[in-house]
Amino acid sequence: MLKKVIAAFCLIFTVSAVERPFTYNNSTFLLHGKPFQIIGGQMDPQRIPHQLWPDRLAKARAMGLNTIFSYVYWDQLEPVKGSWESSGNNDIAKYFKIAQEQGLNIVLRPGPYVCGEHEWGGFPSWLSEVPDMVVRSNNRAFLTASESYIQNLAKDLKPLLVENGGPILMVQVENEYGSYGDDHEYIGALRDMLRSESAFGPVVHLYTNDGGQESMIKGGQISGALAESDGDPQTGFAARNKYVTDPSSLGPQLDGEYYVTWLDQWASNNTHQTDSGNAKSIQAVQSDLDWILKQNASFSIYMVHGGTNWGFQNGADWGDSLEPITTSYDYGAPIDESGRTNDIYNAIRQTIASHIGSENIPDMVKDEPVIEIPDIKLTPSSKLLDSLPDPISKKFPINMEALEQAVGLTLYRHVMASAINGTIDVGDAPRDRILVYVNGRRVGVIDSLYVTPNTVELSLKKGDILDLLVENMGRVNYGDRIVDQRKGIVGNVTLDQNVLYGWQIYSLPLSSPPKPSSNDIKLADTSDPVFFEGAFDVDPIGDTFLELPGWTKGVVWVNGINLGRYWTIGPQQTLYLPGCYLHEKNNKITVLALEPTGQEDVVRGIKTRNWGNNPDPDAPSN
Repeated sequence: MLKKVIAAFCLIFTVSAVERPFTYNNSTFLLHGKPFQIIGGQMDPQRIPHQLWPDRLAKARAMGLNTIFSYVYWDQLEPVKGSWESSGNNDIAKYFKIAQEQGLNIVLRPGPYVCGEHEWGGFPSWLSEVPDMVVRSNNRAFLTASESYIQNLAKDLKPLLVENGGPILMVQVENEYGSYGDDHEYIGALRDMLRSESAFGPVVHLYTNDGGQESMIKGGQISGALAESDGDPQTGFAARNKYVTDPSSLGPQLDGEYYVTWLDQWASNNTHQTDSGNAKSIQAVQSDLDWILKQNASFSIYMVHGGTNWGFQNGADWGDSLEPITTSYDYGAPIDESGRTNDIYNAIRQTIASHIGSENIPDMVKDEPVIEIPDIKLTPSSKLLDSLPDPISKKFPINMEALEQAVGLTLYRHVMASAINGTIDVGDAPRDRILVYVNGRRVGVIDSLYVTPNTVELSLKKGDILDLLVENMGRVNYGDRIVDQRKGIVGNVTLDQNVLYGWQIYSLPLSSPPKPSSNDIKLADTSDPVFFEGAFDVDPIGDTFLELPGWTKGVVWVNGINLGRYWTIGPQQTLYLPGCYLHEKNNKITVLALEPTGQEDVVRGIKTRNWGNNPDPDAPSN
């Protein structure tokens, strides 16, 4: 194996820099034979409506960037094993071509694991049902699935390598693997997959990216791939110089993820993360980027534009409990979630211009106006528990993936064969958010958002209907828990330590809302989830932010497009609605209220995003 690596490395570097469009020496990247600093930023196509790609890329270029770093989410491209969906927001090749037209290069970060606060770090949910599967390891089942993914991706993207006249300069091997492990056979297998003739070929430039600590740098580095660091640039660069001695992994320094701010997570005590308006913090960013450029080094801002976790694409972190990521992936970025530039953008643009000259940066791109939409009256259209699909019957509950379901809700229904009183325990542990109903009325919420979730005591009679509605709040995307991210109920349900046998299980992926029912729904008489509908016109068409006063938690669709989750606890209090999703007349809006209170009435479009926090009405009382 080592001989193959050395041979491939020699093949790359025996050709002169002039003949190769992109290469590097010990201290400098070379593009078309000339010294080249990567002035980059992360911007992932699958988080941006494809209609808006030209605008977002043009704004990145006008900030002074010359390169876009891009994750690719496997779960979006292959949601069902053996399928391949590369249209719309998944048309990665089109995104890269637009970037090239804007004068931007590409650094591709395909994973197969990417983290990115995305659902399961980009892994498709069906991996959980593959026998003997262990993700992020030198595991035959995982490597076989990964190789198929990489080969399919390469069919779309190999023509866009810089060697073929395209914009792709480098491809990352895995993602910050040194923060997870040090299995070099695994990383070596991925390196060889990427360089195989059936993927990107032996000439592709590969790199690894890891945090600036000894264990991280050493754990992620692999022979034949350029070793790079992220985070604080001075710490990372020093660590790379100290701990990497393999000449085939040495070259110019790159801060592969320079963090301007940080991500947002749903919680009453989590405020929105941004440095906008904080002159001292912005100056610190400018100082770091100025230092990097003076070192003849390179960087990628994470994120230059974060975008949105459309639908149920958000992942979750895990501290002492589940930490689900918000629908917005604004990330306090220089180009905000809605594509508007801010003071961070202007400051970074100024810093870059001081190094490369303002004449080498395109003119600023104008932000389009944001519109207001007056109150949209919504009325109840159907109850979720009255709109159920056909169930499957099982003696014991089964997990969501075994239902061939990736995201959304799963309902588990049991009819009591005898009277039982006591505490209900759900599976091996609550993995998400569980709404508990008895005879159609909500009696409790068990939420893994909390270290100690609510305890729900039940007193059930023979014939009572027990419903457990489980919401996938996002698979964990980082850390050891990533190994097992089955959703729904995993294990048995017990009541007073008695195992409940006999379940009707309903798969509710919510790929689209149900058709309205003909039943007259009286909100005062219900506590189970309700769909509301409304219609509205706009003139002119433009972006807006949907505000939901009085609504607790749920999901919003506009013209059939799932905009994502809302939740009163914050910090996100509005949903971004791009104008490209709107018509002038008769726009349809559907809102699922998972916990209706009778206060639901209107939704409106406002010109500014709202951030803030409210108490969680379902927070544990203990």
